[in-house]
Amino acid sequence: MKFLVVESEKADEREKRRQHTGKSSGESYQATLEQIVPGAHVERAKPADPEERIFTPAELAEYDAVFVTGAPLHVYEETPETARQIAFMQAVFRSGTPSFGSCAGLQLAAAAAGGTVRAMPKRIEAAIARRITATDAGRTHPLLAGRPASWDAPAIHTDEVEALPDGAVCLASNGATRVQAAEIRYDNGVFWGVQYHPELAPGEIAIALRRQADSLIEAGLAHDEDEVEQRARLLDAIHDSPGDTAVRWALGIDGEFAEEEGRRRELSNFIAAAPSLRGAEPAQE
Repeated sequence: MKFLVVESEKADEREKRRQHTGKSSGESYQATLEQIVPGAHVERAKPADPEERIFTPAELAEYDAVFVTGAPLHVYEETPETARQIAFMQAVFRSGTPSFGSCAGLQLAAAAAGGTVRAMPKRIEAAIARRITATDAGRTHPLLAGRPASWDAPAIHTDEVEALPDGAVCLASNGATRVQAAEIRYDNGVFWGVQYHPELAPGEIAIALRRQADSLIEAGLAHDEDEVEQRARLLDAIHDSPGDTAVRWALGIDGEFAEEEGRRRELSNFIAAAPSLRGAEPAQE
């Protein structure tokens, strides 16, 4: 299969993430896809960069699927970088190539199709998105096939989809964020996306917590850096030993979060469905 990973990060943000994590968001996504589909040909695009090539819809149509990463991207800010990424996403929709996005990827697709994104009012969601539950439409949607009635997932975000575009379907919600998963149909394209991060391992979330400790304390999620570090160490521990019952108990998680197959369920479901999504029937509300 031939995949295109869209880096939502700007050049300086990619470099900062490499310094802490070893990979940009797009490089992490690429590694995950290559593990899920051995032998897949994965390329990366960087539409936030002014010198980056502009893909035409015809060129994008040559890919089997497009994946849009997370990033510290505020879609509602009118900047050249945001405008370029929205234009890129609209070209993806026009191409008819099935697409998937995590976190800012979902927000970008929603904005490109006419929805709205906002800063989360007086709250953020960090480390673990708790008690995600499928909507009526989501219970039978193939994106969430195999999910239990409620599940937890890796997450870290301060923005959220405020309103989905016309014709989109909310597939999952939780107490923190109404749109945790969605299907968006726009122009010729079909997009499936989640607000959480099925592509990330717990150790990567731990690094993100350490990088953003000040904002987590300011938001009231921790009293000090020691508390952030304690949570990060637990995530490191479950990364190294997914079956450790004591660590699972301390984090309040099960295999849907701890085990790689569980975390990546939406990605695997999308990849399996992608060949059928060109010209597919819309989901039912």
